[in-house]
Amino acid sequence: MLRSALDGLYRFAGYLAGVFLLVIFLLMMALSLGREAGMNIPAGDDFAAWSMAAMAFLGLAHTFRSGELIRVGLVLDRLPASGRRGIEILCLVIGAAVILFFAFYALHMTYDSWRFNDMSQGALAVPLWFPQLGYSVGLAILAIAFLDELAHVLTGHAPRYEKEPPATPEEIVDRAAESGL
Repeated sequence: MLRSALDGLYRFAGYLAGVFLLVIFLLMMALSLGREAGMNIPAGDDFAAWSMAAMAFLGLAHTFRSGELIRVGLVLDRLPASGRRGIEILCLVIGAAVILFFAFYALHMTYDSWRFNDMSQGALAVPLWFPQLGYSVGLAILAIAFLDELAHVLTGHAPRYEKEPPATPEEIVDRAAESGL
């Protein structure tokens, strides 16, 4: 049950990142068409920038779990299985520590913005905690994903983000096409 809840959380964050991508598209189209029609969308650039930050950070956990986050596999692929497992655990511990550090301070910053009623400096006064939620919640979900993966690997399982090596040249091409390379 916990496994399906965590996978659902990562998937939901990925879908939410997709919604913010759509919001960016719609805002940019409205801004472009508005300029041609002589209409201005107040703080449209601010909302697009905040949506871009939310999209990037909310999509991190889903990207990590899908095995699409950039990793340095060249060294790991050359190690024997015993050494590889230890380095993999070390990398997950370091990654989890760094992400936890950033997530803690991002959530703290968002809480402080709410507590002090910080407002944006743009054309529209927007409480800063609202656009900061995408950044801080995205980092918190990524921290959960790192801890989840670390617990999974520590219990003796292979990392879930690793994909099996391609068996055929066609599979290499298919994977490159799927990942957008």
